[in-house]
Amino acid sequence: MGQSECIKTKIRDLREEYQLGRTEFANLLGLGSSGERTIRGWEEGEHVPSKKKIDDVNRLLNELRSIRNKAPFADNRADHRFKFIDLFAGIGGIRLPFQELGGQCVFTSEWDKFAQKTYLANFGEVPNGDITQIAAHEIPKHDVLLAGFPCQAFSQAGLKKGFEDTRGTMFFEIQRILAEHRPRAFLLENVKQLKGHDKGRTLNTILSILRGTSDSTIDSSLNLSPEARIALSQKLNYWVDVRILRAADFGAPQNRERIFIVGFNKDLYPKGTDFEELFQWPSPPKSVTRVGDILEPDSKISDDDKYTISDRLWRGHQERKIKHRKNGNGFGFSLFTGDSPYTNTISARYYKDGSEILIDQSHLGKNPRKLTPRECARLQGFPEEFNVDAVSHVQIYKQFGNSVCINVIRAIAEQMIKAL
Repeated sequence: MGQSECIKTKIRDLREEYQLGRTEFANLLGLGSSGERTIRGWEEGEHVPSKKKIDDVNRLLNELRSIRNKAPFADNRADHRFKFIDLFAGIGGIRLPFQELGGQCVFTSEWDKFAQKTYLANFGEVPNGDITQIAAHEIPKHDVLLAGFPCQAFSQAGLKKGFEDTRGTMFFEIQRILAEHRPRAFLLENVKQLKGHDKGRTLNTILSILRGTSDSTIDSSLNLSPEARIALSQKLNYWVDVRILRAADFGAPQNRERIFIVGFNKDLYPKGTDFEELFQWPSPPKSVTRVGDILEPDSKISDDDKYTISDRLWRGHQERKIKHRKNGNGFGFSLFTGDSPYTNTISARYYKDGSEILIDQSHLGKNPRKLTPRECARLQGFPEEFNVDAVSHVQIYKQFGNSVCINVIRAIAEQMIKAL
């Protein structure tokens, strides 16, 4: 075997071992926007990588092996109770409880390269990229589909364009995978504003498609993949229910409300199954919560003052709050102490100025501060072992703002697994 053939084989074997697409592999090598074409050229023998690039591949192999060995949530079990896929995975917040309950994640998709790095550091796997570019038949068979599909199109903080927004059409990518694989169950998560979007018509369209009762015509101008458009003609026939659940009711000190959609494939259960008896939404314990339970001690924060906001930013926050109050609205910064029962919802924009959750430091004679990444992880219910250092502070703040509350997911997962 010649050198060129050895390199081709090594690159392909490395990609397959770590389940990396060409784009994801190129991102890890830092090849830039044309990286996918470069990897394809190497593998197809169109050109040979330079010695430096070969060294980069060897370095990457060693790094991946080291990361996999250190990843706190790498799943090395031989036996699993069920298989699931993790779509729009972010940093794996929905995956974690289902894995804890004995599930094997057989496929993951997440297009953001920074979220991919955090996912790799924690699970030892790099998610596949853009789901619109992955054919449904290429996705392994599974029992449960999980998806926290993009919420900006429906959110209070976003433009609320819904299906008119490209991000809003990602639901139809879920639909085509359900149509192809017909898993036993699914769990979808989104912002609570989805319920009222377009006077409830958006949610009703989603539910009717999942239930197989939709006869409505989908706007031909929507930016759907060809496979998604074809799949719309297929009837899914799932029993589906919806619930808005609040993180603070499940032991997390955060006033975060999200909508959850659970479905079970009626074709795989005996006729006449009472699904409302089979699956019951978790009862929130509504235990007392306290912000101080997720905060680092003052002594630890004082050693690193980068979380304390500047005089200029603090002055700006106060001036804007006064202005908003004069205009009769409640917008502006929100200040919390260790004795506060819960915080506001942390958002993807938290990295900008921290305005929705500022921690009071007046007892230290300091301006308020932002949460640390570790505190953000705790606020969302992530375990202490979860690695928050794989990317920059800006990126990890975005990731936790976009993630889910583990406490709520775990409670739903337990009920779903009982039903399975």
